[in-house]
Amino acid sequence: MSNFDGITDSVAKIVGVSDDHDLVEQVANATHDRFGDHVSAARSQPYYLDVTHPDANKGGVVKFLSARYGIDYHQIATIGDMPNDVLMFAYSGLSITMGQSDREVQRAARRVTTSNEDEGFANAVERFILCTRDEATLKSTQRS
Repeated sequence: MSNFDGITDSVAKIVGVSDDHDLVEQVANATHDRFGDHVSAARSQPYYLDVTHPDANKGGVVKFLSARYGIDYHQIATIGDMPNDVLMFAYSGLSITMGQSDREVQRAARRVTTSNEDEGFANAVERFILCTRDEATLKSTQRS
């Protein structure tokens, strides 16, 4: 499409797709540069660019769930592996990325687990979430 003139109502998401992964990244950056905080532009895969309302992203979902259920951001853990997951990392006390994620995503997360092919999700839960709870329980019983 050359433009979106006349299409302003009921648009939830615009998705760009290309086999040229560098181009998708360039377009994501150009979209952010052009529209700033008025849109969210993030790659959900190396070949996809998702452009949405600034609150219609994974970060917005974490904020919504935090408010809806009265859970402080610091009590929320998030796990992801793609650039569109970086938006949710900012709203969680513990952000974990998968081992196969690119450097940009790894730099945005607090922890890195193993890859999807090496049980990354299960390892993240066991190592960073459950172990934290067990350690906290142990420490609180030691104080008693």
